[in-house]
Amino acid sequence: MDNFMQTAIDEAREGMEHNHGGPFGAIIVKDGKIISSAHNKVLVSNDPTAHAEVLAIRQASEILEKFDLSDCEIYTSSQPCPMCLAAIYWARIKKVHFGTNKEDVAAIGFDDSLFYKFIRGEEDENALEMLNVDRKECLKLLREWDEKIDKRMY
Repeated sequence: MDNFMQTAIDEAREGMEHNHGGPFGAIIVKDGKIISSAHNKVLVSNDPTAHAEVLAIRQASEILEKFDLSDCEIYTSSQPCPMCLAAIYWARIKKVHFGTNKEDVAAIGFDDSLFYKFIRGEEDENALEMLNVDRKECLKLLREWDEKIDKRMY
């Protein structure tokens, strides 16, 4: 067994045993060394975004003092959900190692199929009400950003 994956599994088990959240763990690796490790903390934090991958990314970014983790890899005990996958993309991580897949976790109650359907445009749009309001005012923010001389892109 891969040692990095074993560490992700151990993280998942730690969180699960302490009722912090579901059976999910993740680690970030750079140059063959573990930078961060985390497990799901949705229940203990009452934060629906406290998934292992997101927490590991936050921790690695803080430790490395950068938001671009393109020189890192992530090991996660399960295939990342759509939210975690988006965070991985935003962090620019190029390689994801995962254990169980989305069908495996759906079988125990962690079913993300609604999200995948919504992303593909297959879900009824009434599942989430989206209202476009005050666009003109919000466009001013975009123009201010676009004209900002000292902006830093990410």
